[in-house]
Amino acid sequence: MGEVEGCPFHELEWAQIRVWVAVVVAVVIGAVSALGFWKGMQTKERKGKRAPVVGGGGESGEVGGLDAIVVGAGVAGSALAYTLGKDGRRVLVLERDLSEPDRIVGELLQPGGYLKLLELGLKDCLEGIDAQRVVGYALFKGGKDAKVGYPLEGYGDDIAGRSFHNGRFIQKMREKAGTLPQVKLEQGTVLGLVEEEGVVKGVRYRTPDGEEHEAKAPLTFVCDGCFSNLRRKLCEPKVDVPSCFVGLVLENCELPHTSHGHVVLADPSPILLYPISSTEVRCLVDVPGQKVPSITNGDMAKHLRTVVAPQLPEQIKASFLAAIEKGNIRSMPNRTMPALPKPTPGALLMGDAFNMRHPLTGGGMTVALSDIVLLRDMLRPLRNFHDAESLCDYLQAFYTRRKPVAATINTLAGALYKVFCDSPDLAMKEMRQACFDYLSIGGVFSSGPVALLSGLNPRPLSLVVHFFAVAVYGVGRLLIPFPSPGKIWIGARLIRGASNIIFPIIKAEGVRQMFFPNMVPAYYKTPPPEA
Repeated sequence: MGEVEGCPFHELEWAQIRVWVAVVVAVVIGAVSALGFWKGMQTKERKGKRAPVVGGGGESGEVGGLDAIVVGAGVAGSALAYTLGKDGRRVLVLERDLSEPDRIVGELLQPGGYLKLLELGLKDCLEGIDAQRVVGYALFKGGKDAKVGYPLEGYGDDIAGRSFHNGRFIQKMREKAGTLPQVKLEQGTVLGLVEEEGVVKGVRYRTPDGEEHEAKAPLTFVCDGCFSNLRRKLCEPKVDVPSCFVGLVLENCELPHTSHGHVVLADPSPILLYPISSTEVRCLVDVPGQKVPSITNGDMAKHLRTVVAPQLPEQIKASFLAAIEKGNIRSMPNRTMPALPKPTPGALLMGDAFNMRHPLTGGGMTVALSDIVLLRDMLRPLRNFHDAESLCDYLQAFYTRRKPVAATINTLAGALYKVFCDSPDLAMKEMRQACFDYLSIGGVFSSGPVALLSGLNPRPLSLVVHFFAVAVYGVGRLLIPFPSPGKIWIGARLIRGASNIIFPIIKAEGVRQMFFPNMVPAYYKTPPPEA
């Protein structure tokens, strides 16, 4: 049969046609599903809405001339202390241990987070720590690999991700904050909040010599990390531990793609690799569940050697096996926790103490730094923080305005982790393969999702469209060119499985706050006139 002249699909490959059909169908499915889901949730959200906690007394109660106390000097606490101090606020920072931390996560700063770091004036904290430039990701699955770059067109040459030793970065941030005369860093273990008539007035803490003290200020920021012992008074901590990371440092390892993070879609869950210095590569092996093989009796080393190593790219195996023999194997739980604040006069939660997502996508520091930029801009018009109740009411706008960015990054992290894990369900195996193939196409099909992951374009609607585009693309792979009843059934289960992955995460984040924040009254809160 002759070819049709002028046909717009004449020179298109079947894969391209399937992708464009998938995107169109995904937009329709995503819009209809989200609308129905939102309407069904409205009544539940009204019933579950909490009234702000309100206490008596409007005086500051400050002692020693402090404007604020920051509990914790990690990434969030140090950045916040520096930002407040630069704006002329007098800040006391209390940190349990001011020596250099040694963590296996918090080592990859996405480009969106790097932009926020620049905005806060903290760029020089990446100097002198052998930080490495990261320009994208390389994905590996079943002997194939695909390289996807960050969409950095239109940004300066310096804009990219950065990876580094977490402890070195935090020490530089602490030093930077300590250079300001308004900021005082002190080592001490915070024992609890000081409250008077429902208003937080400060903290009780113990110094290294065992003495207990009280510090008071009009506003206390709790930034004491994922193991926070203060969060229960300030939020509803619904913490989940879907998996654990097992970490190693590979020395003198040449990654297949320089300046890229590497994600191996292994069985049963992904493996991450990225450079943390010019001679070291961090390897994080995800182990589903809350229990990992014992490190002390050698079970973990055996698991890494026999199960994980054979699934790595050939170029990495020798360094990986050498790191196992060296024996410095560490593990940590991967915690997730949606932001469910209890507005409390005189106190505010920040960082991982407030909101956590799976660290697969490296979005934690991006969310924390974005929150600090937003909070800085909201606090700048205030002369002081003395009226705790009015300030608490005003800061409800912070919880709403942060949602689109934070919830997009949180939802992507949770959804991507579930898609990247292997599953006995054939439909979910198809979803996993579809995700790999979708990103491998390139163009808008990789730049769109990577813009979400990198924090450069954290838009909730874009996330939903791309997620369902992957699902519909997976259905298209099954049905074209020859559909069958069995394939149609798998395709239907794939769409259902995709919905079961993303919608519960969106529900936990808050549908209205995430997609329609300007419909939430708190969004329009203004600074107290007297402040």
